[in-house]
Amino acid sequence: MKKADDQLLVIFGASGDLTGRKLIPSLFELYAADLLPERFAILGAARSEYSDDQFREEQRKHIREELSGREVEEEQLNGFLSLVYYFAFDSVHSVQYRELNGKMEALRKEKGIPDRVLYYLATPPLMYEKIPGFLAENQMNDASDPDGWRRIVVEKPFGISYASAKQLNDHLKGIFNENEIYRIDHYLGKETVQNLLVLRFANGIFEPLWNRNYIHSVEISAAESLGVEERGKYYDGAGALRDMIQNHLMELMGFTAMECPAAFEADQIKAEVSKVFRSVRPFTPVDMPERVIRGQYEGYREEPNVAPDSYTETYAAVKLFIDNWRWSDVPFYLYTGKKMAEKRSEIVINFKSTPHVLFAGQCSGKSCNRLIINIQPDEGITLYFGLKVPGIGYKVEQVGMDFRYKSLSDTPLPDAYERLLLDVMEGDSTLYPQSDTLEISWKLMDPVLEYWKQQGREGLYFYPPGQNGPAERCVIAPEPESCPFLPK
Repeated sequence: MKKADDQLLVIFGASGDLTGRKLIPSLFELYAADLLPERFAILGAARSEYSDDQFREEQRKHIREELSGREVEEEQLNGFLSLVYYFAFDSVHSVQYRELNGKMEALRKEKGIPDRVLYYLATPPLMYEKIPGFLAENQMNDASDPDGWRRIVVEKPFGISYASAKQLNDHLKGIFNENEIYRIDHYLGKETVQNLLVLRFANGIFEPLWNRNYIHSVEISAAESLGVEERGKYYDGAGALRDMIQNHLMELMGFTAMECPAAFEADQIKAEVSKVFRSVRPFTPVDMPERVIRGQYEGYREEPNVAPDSYTETYAAVKLFIDNWRWSDVPFYLYTGKKMAEKRSEIVINFKSTPHVLFAGQCSGKSCNRLIINIQPDEGITLYFGLKVPGIGYKVEQVGMDFRYKSLSDTPLPDAYERLLLDVMEGDSTLYPQSDTLEISWKLMDPVLEYWKQQGREGLYFYPPGQNGPAERCVIAPEPESCPFLPK
């Protein structure tokens, strides 16, 4: 496998939780797999006062904590940490970027790294505009060498509304080219999500059925058994719709519903996903009660940093329609919740029942056929169909054929950040959302947020922890066969 170009990775917010829990451990895993560039260095930049050695020791602890389930060789760990450096600076003062640039230049010269720099914003969202602005002020957003480049990775949340997302997009595109901006969505880095494209377009048995003629409905969900934990301040200002549906689940819908691209290239895949987003039927005030619902788990208002009278939803479900020839009138249910019965993210393809029921009690009156793509925690694919129960008569029950990724290898699946970091180093944006899909998804969800704001307490349903959302959740899917979170 050809390695990515030699480059320098600069992580803003390097003393924070994201860097220690995800970025550095994922980079170490890439190093252990010999996938990092030949000449490479990591420069952490943050306000905390660390020397290079102190920062390395902090990251050593994080790597051992995050990879506690496997043996980490000390020699290998030392080799990786020799690539890690630190620069203490205050990112809100433009003058200090000149000093940072001097550190970057010295490090590139020492390591023999060409004029290629990848910036990663592992910072609070309020810095997503400020840091790029200061980079531009100090001429750090363009490479001086014709063979060089600059790229920037931006974490979510990418805006809190259509207006804020467009403002951020316009700001970033005024500093970097669109092909230099990588808006990361870690859900798209999961192995099962990537395999969705292979499942659909490498197998002749699925694609002919992947349309309105054979599919009754599609469910895309992300359920969590935990509550908001220590994220009360952020979550109370965001809510389930902003936190999960507008980004992660909408992007999964795009991959599920897209047409086959002419070639497996980033631009063509993104173009097909964009077509899906542009075909989604907008919400109207008239149909809102039948297409959206929200809930809040009991005890949420007692969580730290949560308002005692909060109306923020911890459960949200929306029913979408994609108005094109393939999916006309097929409902797509996107739902997510906290303090649910179990932690599970999946895509469920509910196929239509047979046109004539030949056997009494056939699959309890529901369709026997369902395809479940398990994203987490047990990555795999299950195909359900009806078979005769052994014995006298023709009693039919639903059975399943299971595939689990762990059956292929004892090696754990790579973390999503490993795949996405490697992709951005290689300049591959296939699994990174583009600006227009993000803006369209906000345009679709803004009316829902406004509707809930106007409703206030009305229409907010409460549910006990450990339950699959509020009992009223099925009002947006009155047919038992398509009610979200019914036992499969």
